[in-house]
Amino acid sequence: MDIRPLVDTDIPLLVPAIAAQLRELALEFIVHESTREGAATFLAENDQIGVRKYLAMGHVYHVALDEGQLAGFIAIRDNSHLFHLFVGKRWQGQGLARRLWNVARAAAIARGGDGNFTVNASNHAVPAYEAFGFARVAPTQCVKGLYFNPMRLGWADDVDG
Repeated sequence: MDIRPLVDTDIPLLVPAIAAQLRELALEFIVHESTREGAATFLAENDQIGVRKYLAMGHVYHVALDEGQLAGFIAIRDNSHLFHLFVGKRWQGQGLARRLWNVARAAAIARGGDGNFTVNASNHAVPAYEAFGFARVAPTQCVKGLYFNPMRLGWADDVDG
C-alpha cells in the first residue's frame, strides 16, 4: 500500500476515482440520514468539479493506492480541519483510515499546523474519530440538510487530546 500526497499529474486519473469512491461511500454511510436536498447538495459539492475546486482552494489530499487502485483518501483544509476521509469497502477494517490520518496529520503539522484539528463527522464515522482521539464538542448539527457531529482534537482542555 502506497500512501502519498495527491500531485497535479494525478488529477486526471485520481480525481474521477476520488469522486466515484466518495459518492459510493457517502450514499451508504452519510447522506441516507440527510434530507433529500441535503443529500443532493452534498453529492453535487463533492463530485469531480467539487474535488478540483477543493484542490484549487488549497485542501491537501493524500491517497492510498493498492497496486495502482485507489483504496482511500484524506483531505485536510487549512492544516487544521479533517475535511474528507474515505476508505473503499474492500479495504475497510484493516487500519487504513488510521494510516491515512497519521500521514495527513503529520504533513499538516510539518506545513505549519499546530496539531489542533476539527472534523464534522457523520454518525457512522464518530467511533473512528473517537478512536483517533477526537471528542465531540456539540450535539449533532444539521446544516443545508446534512447531519454531522462537530469534533476536535488537540486542544489543551481536551482530556484525551
